Amino acid sequence: MTAAVEVDRAIPFERLELGAGAWVDVARGWLAGADELFEHLRDEVPWATNRLFRYDHFVEERRLGAVWSRGAPLPHPALADATRALQHRYRVEFQSFGMIQYRDGRDGQAFHRDTDMRWLDDTVIAILSLGARRPWLLRPRASRHDHSDGKGAVHDLAPGAGDLLVMGGRTQAEWEHSVPYLGARPITPRISIQWRHARRTGRPFVGARYDAPLRYGRS
Repeated sequence: MTAAVEVDRAIPFERLELGAGAWVDVARGWLAGADELFEHLRDEVPWATNRLFRYDHFVEERRLGAVWSRGAPLPHPALADATRALQHRYRVEFQSFGMIQYRDGRDGQAFHRDTDMRWLDDTVIAILSLGARRPWLLRPRASRHDHSDGKGAVHDLAPGAGDLLVMGGRTQAEWEHSVPYLGARPITPRISIQWRHARRTGRPFVGARYDAPLRYGRS
């Protein structure tokens, strides 16, 4: 008998106020049956490696990715209810969601902001974590040149299976986040699902990385 994969609407949300209109909501155990969803996505999603253009050359990301867009078949039916629950709570509409698989400790993501959204002053980025618990770090953008061991991180939210993190407000304008590389130590895979929305307020981000081309290739 398999566990039901469904949103637990009784789970409380705790808000971490970051200041200057930036915040992160944390809901531990938001999705029941997270292990079943993890196994399904790991085995059934057509994962691909992404190539990003950086200045004058392409770089292959050390992680796998996939994207769902409205009108395409859902990778799992439970994600329809998850999307509706997030839209209802945050009063936004999501046209798509992304999926990332970190295969082991050698996969990760350096500190960054989601500048490809362009409008950073009022965003909602929901991240559902499945599989292994990994560090998930936040640092103020003012610490972006910090080269110490912690690289300026002041929060580690370390989501586990079924945990939900939601970055909102000016978090993308004022903060950076990271899933740090952990090297060759034995770590089982982690999958994250991301829903993103940006309101067109303030000034759009303009930089060399905004309209950089993205290439996809099957792993």
